[in-house]
Amino acid sequence: MTGAKIVGSLAGAFVLAFACDYIISDGKIFGGTTPSTVSNKAWLEETDKKFQAWPRTAGPPVVMNPISRQNYIVKTGAES
Repeated sequence: MTGAKIVGSLAGAFVLAFACDYIISDGKIFGGTTPSTVSNKAWLEETDKKFQAWPRTAGPPVVMNPISRQNYIVKTGAES
């Protein structure tokens, strides 16, 4: 019985969250309009061309974890 209440509560919470999101965002109860950058297909195509263009200008790749590259020399106590 407890499991059914938990599952039912979770399902109800998701339904309530979806309904609130739809009413506030899509229904625009607080006003506002959809930006033209979202609704304009030509803008989307030009933006996609820009992002897919080569060559891309950026710096060299960044190593996130330099220790994993193992490009260093470890000296033992006897060598130093």
